[in-house]
Amino acid sequence: MTTKTLIADSSATNSAGNSARNSAAEKAGVRRRVCHVSLGLCTGGMERLLVEFARCDDREHYELHFIALHNTGQPAEDIRSLGCTVHLLPDLRGKPWAQWLALVRCFKKLKPDVVHTHNAYPHFYGTLAARWCRIPAVLNTRHGRRIGTTWRARTWFWIAGMLADRVVAVSDDAAKLCLKDVSLPQRKVARIWNGIDLSRFAFRGPASDPIAISVARLSPEKDFPTLIRAVALAAEVVPELRLQIVGDGPEWSRLEQLILELGQSSRIQLLGERQDIPELLATAGFFATATLTEGISLTLLEAMASGLPVLATNVGGNPEIVEEDRTGYLVSEGNPEILAAALIRMVHGSGLWPELGRQGRKRVEQHFSNQNMVGSYEKLYTDLLQG
Repeated sequence: MTTKTLIADSSATNSAGNSARNSAAEKAGVRRRVCHVSLGLCTGGMERLLVEFARCDDREHYELHFIALHNTGQPAEDIRSLGCTVHLLPDLRGKPWAQWLALVRCFKKLKPDVVHTHNAYPHFYGTLAARWCRIPAVLNTRHGRRIGTTWRARTWFWIAGMLADRVVAVSDDAAKLCLKDVSLPQRKVARIWNGIDLSRFAFRGPASDPIAISVARLSPEKDFPTLIRAVALAAEVVPELRLQIVGDGPEWSRLEQLILELGQSSRIQLLGERQDIPELLATAGFFATATLTEGISLTLLEAMASGLPVLATNVGGNPEIVEEDRTGYLVSEGNPEILAAALIRMVHGSGLWPELGRQGRKRVEQHFSNQNMVGSYEKLYTDLLQG
């Protein structure tokens, strides 16, 4: 089953985002107020995307407000610095009626034309509150693949999905899951790919040294133990291989111990949370990830925009980003031996890195810019408001 797509086709360039935005602006004719509702505005891929909404917003026709239901951090400060308003509501998780009422009061005060919720919890409470307040257009973005494993979570997502005007998945894979696992009708589901700020990740191409870099939160689903074991295995054939892991999270101690146990301390570095990601990417030869699940990975896009070939698992939205043998390689997940073989192939094929990197940059420019993403959402807002 093919899901409705709201992005440029494969022949489009970065100008598609501007075209979508211009079309939206022409149709709107007035300045519309949009409220983005998220659980928090701290570190994370979804939060970084909300910053891009603030960065690329068509200020002539849209006024953006951001509502956080739990906590705020650097993304909230970035959004404020871009001229948008952030509202932090009290943490009312576990108090469903109080959560709903807080959102109702906020919506009545702000009087938005569009309520745009992000992920499952804000989707349920934000959609119910928006419908109570008779907000003209209500949509949700499903940023990952998972909505919860319990019957209750799926039921709540379905109820909110039926009440919303649209549920937007960030990948074709996630859109199919909305149709299959949640049983939403096809008319309710759309797909808009994530996008990144290309100006922040200038094309530099791969370094000549066989240094692999991986950037992600250190959480179980990213499966860093498989990547670490794969590097240890591959090093028996390509001892020059090195790995830099950028990020922080609950798996830090476990990964640190595993590196010690495998005797890889001189080969694998845990760099922690860093703010100089573009500079770190410029020192690497290629990007590698062993993740078990993925929507549309921003770090994968950033690596490709920088001109790095990529080695990724064939899960979620990864095959929608990576073109096999053109921008990098895809492997099955959860298997250190298979990943090690791919790492060896990558190191032995270093002569191909510059061309893989150039094609990767080209693909991101065509399909995954923040301008394309925000322009497509703004067009959707206008279409929903016009009925």
